[in-house]
Amino acid sequence: MFLGFFLALRQAGVKASLREFLTLQQAMQAGLAGFDAEHFYFLARATLVKDERLLDKFDQVFAAHFKGVLGPAPSGPEAVEVHELPAEWLRALAEKLLTEAEKAEIEALGGFEALMETLRQRLAEQQGRHQGGSKWIGTAGTSPFGAQGYNPEGVRIGQEQSRHRRAVKLWDQRAFKNLAGDAELGTRNLQIALRRLRRFAREGAAQTLDLPGTIGATARNAGYLDLHLVPERHNAVKLLLLLDIGGSMDDHITLCAQLFTAVRSEFKHLKHLYFHNCPYERLFTDARMRPQDAIATHDVLHTYDHNWKLVIVGDAAMSPYELISPGGAVSYWNEESGQTWLGRLLAGFPKSVWLNPVPERHWVYAQTTRLISEQMEGRMFPLTLEGLDGATRTLAR
Repeated sequence: MFLGFFLALRQAGVKASLREFLTLQQAMQAGLAGFDAEHFYFLARATLVKDERLLDKFDQVFAAHFKGVLGPAPSGPEAVEVHELPAEWLRALAEKLLTEAEKAEIEALGGFEALMETLRQRLAEQQGRHQGGSKWIGTAGTSPFGAQGYNPEGVRIGQEQSRHRRAVKLWDQRAFKNLAGDAELGTRNLQIALRRLRRFAREGAAQTLDLPGTIGATARNAGYLDLHLVPERHNAVKLLLLLDIGGSMDDHITLCAQLFTAVRSEFKHLKHLYFHNCPYERLFTDARMRPQDAIATHDVLHTYDHNWKLVIVGDAAMSPYELISPGGAVSYWNEESGQTWLGRLLAGFPKSVWLNPVPERHWVYAQTTRLISEQMEGRMFPLTLEGLDGATRTLAR
């Protein structure tokens, strides 16, 4: 069973070594995982996976290989096997299911400031848990505050994933994943479209053989070999890539991963950073957006000069407060609006475009998409081959 699991991992691209497999065997013999499937999962993952970008592949192979493995059968002729219902199943039973007509009757509180002030009042007044109501912080109701319910504008508290994408703020730890840099492209069209931005130059130490120069120098040297070296040719274009991650962008992970792969293969001078919904006073070097991964946007503006070309990738769809209001950021309190910070980025990088993975015909349905498109002054392009061609033409001017 374990040998098949090991071979399946290697076939899927998780290059675990034989030594690591033997280490797992020794750990199992020592009883580190006992007879608990969850303990074995974490033990195997810690032993066999060396790169966190391969965790998803490990999970897929683990689920496929051990699917249907049960615990020990109950003993005795009258034994009855009892399975506990998962807690998330029970919580789902309490979710309030509303028709479209019922949703239309639920009113928002009337603006970002009113929402925040009402939340302060609820926190001060509420004494216990509530479920199914329309006022208190609770679950499965129509209150603006809580989880597993519905409200046109609210604060999501204690819910793992988005359901209606209506939350103005989230009172939870956000955990996103970096885009894979090794996504397999179905075609080379994205790379070909990006080649319009190529501008080659020889940079660095002289380490590449200059064949014509060597032949000429050897001929002039009466046949004695005279090696000539030149610096390697690289694409001299410098690209700063800002990637929207999480939330509604989960619908476009595959396309964005393909773009990221193409960009990494075409540009030596590449810096990529992450944000969620809109850039603010800080960007992140890792999609998990931990405090230690933050980098001040002012530092980015001062580190990379105007010769860098800026490409922002995002669907530009969010709560209007996130774009136009101080404090509107969904995960924390921003002192200045997203529009202000976007304006600073555009001023710092005159050669800039916005790539939107949402089809262009749908842009009119999101107020923030229209506002950002106006602020970009016509430099928002759909993330299609035609749109990418237009974006590279704009950056190459």
